[in-house]
Amino acid sequence: MAIVVVLAGSWLGYQRLADKGCSGQIKLTVAAATEIAPAVEQAAQQWTSKGAEVNGTCVAVSVSGVNPATMASTIALKHGVALTGLGAASKSATVPDVWIADSTTWLMRLRSEASGFVPTDGKSIATSPVVVAMPEPVAQSVGWPDRKLGWGDLLKRITTGNSLRTGIVDPTRDAAGLAGLLALGSAAGGGPEAKAAQVGALRALAAGSSSLREDLLQKFPTSTDPADLASGISAAPLSEEDVVSFNAEKPVVPLAALYLDPQPPSLDYPFAVMPEVDLTKSAAATGLREALQQPGFKNELAKVGLRAPDGSVGAGFAAPVGAPKATPAATSAANGTEGTAAAGRDAGSINQALGSWAAITLPGRVLAVFDVSGSMKTKVPTAGGIDRAAVTRGAASQGLALFDDKWAVGTWVFSTEMDGSKPYKEIVPITPLTSGRAKLQASISQIKPKDGGDTGLYDTALAAYKSVQDSWQAGRVNSVLLFTDGKNDNPDGISRATLIAELKKLADPKRPVRMVIIGIGDGVDANELEAITSATSAGGVFIAPDPAKISEIFLEAISSRSGAAR
Repeated sequence: MAIVVVLAGSWLGYQRLADKGCSGQIKLTVAAATEIAPAVEQAAQQWTSKGAEVNGTCVAVSVSGVNPATMASTIALKHGVALTGLGAASKSATVPDVWIADSTTWLMRLRSEASGFVPTDGKSIATSPVVVAMPEPVAQSVGWPDRKLGWGDLLKRITTGNSLRTGIVDPTRDAAGLAGLLALGSAAGGGPEAKAAQVGALRALAAGSSSLREDLLQKFPTSTDPADLASGISAAPLSEEDVVSFNAEKPVVPLAALYLDPQPPSLDYPFAVMPEVDLTKSAAATGLREALQQPGFKNELAKVGLRAPDGSVGAGFAAPVGAPKATPAATSAANGTEGTAAAGRDAGSINQALGSWAAITLPGRVLAVFDVSGSMKTKVPTAGGIDRAAVTRGAASQGLALFDDKWAVGTWVFSTEMDGSKPYKEIVPITPLTSGRAKLQASISQIKPKDGGDTGLYDTALAAYKSVQDSWQAGRVNSVLLFTDGKNDNPDGISRATLIAELKKLADPKRPVRMVIIGIGDGVDANELEAITSATSAGGVFIAPDPAKISEIFLEAISSRSGAAR
């Protein structure tokens, strides 16, 4: 509240029109998604030309167009974290005073990894619905523009051998791709058959994925020749603005925009003031954002194919055939916990979707280590009364089915005295799934509680870390994924202090190993688990108070690159 009061006091000095003139200069830097940058720059020039000031000091605004994935990488680097799928940012790159990404989901992803990333403002300044883009001849073959389709219809066409060749911009790098991924996941629903359909859709999308939007757009057919139509991309989740911009070039084969039911949250272009910005610049940023909310800005947005935050359009908007006159209004919050982009899309569901994508598309090596102590016999009421071990077997089986053949996986179980005096036992060494999938699937059946077995957590965690590091491979994410439902209980084993000291000694920047621990139920000590993972170079702790949710937590863990969640 004190900060709000100070900001309000500072803002008293701001005047949109400087009747008395101004001196000096407050330099406000703005990084905006490339498609909206021209509109923002035009509005900023008009605002500053009228004498924008804060407490008598002139405001100068510098606007640059930046791909949101690039800026997200830069911000992540500054906060000492990383986001799944994004490459390392240049150490010389700078964070602007204001970031206008294309979606609140970027803010949510950063916030889930970096607790210190708390931008302010966050009001939406534009919106663009997420659609499925199809070459018009292909769209006509599925009933466009007369027939209204849903995401479930698209899912069926993707997974039943239909002739649709789907594509997607890598959802770890593109907000529209992520929205499409979430919509398809929601359409799949729950249950084993639904999960199988979802995996099939993911694999189909991955086969036609692109790292960049421009690359995907070039994969659409360039002629109406049947062979060209059959070989090109025939459906991809994109933004309405992507379709408008593509068609503005007058291609031989225009794209149709299909507004599928239920409509996923639109791209909402949040105006986020970065956490490091001082009060004076923050006041200047508020002035700029107010300028972007003036009626004339809607027409500037229309010129670049975007809608106003309320979903309406300005003069000259080149609406695709079948486009609604207005779409749902966008509201967003800089902390990533509210807003249209977040409606039904919390950080957990986003990370689960990205975890699925990572398992399908990224090469990795993981040693999965499962607790089989006696407490794993505890029944789980929310899972029909089966025990924790059975729930864990189900999660392990689903996870293994999701991993692409680019992965290598190994399995251990642990309790006490599992292999002589050792509290752990290797079932299958880390093995490429190309040759070892059946053997690994069979190993899951050995996740059975040991009568009277305690929890040799510390010795097992150290041994697993050493094993993965000793067999470390470049070009892959090398991880330990340990499931446990209890605290360390092994009088003959090492102490927590010894474990932490040894892990710190082993840490090697040239051979990084992620240590991820999934706590099952309410018997785990989160502080104990976090002390373990904090001693390593990367990883996190993920708690499933309800063991029935292990599968969801597992996907979050796969997605996360540096954070922890509870």
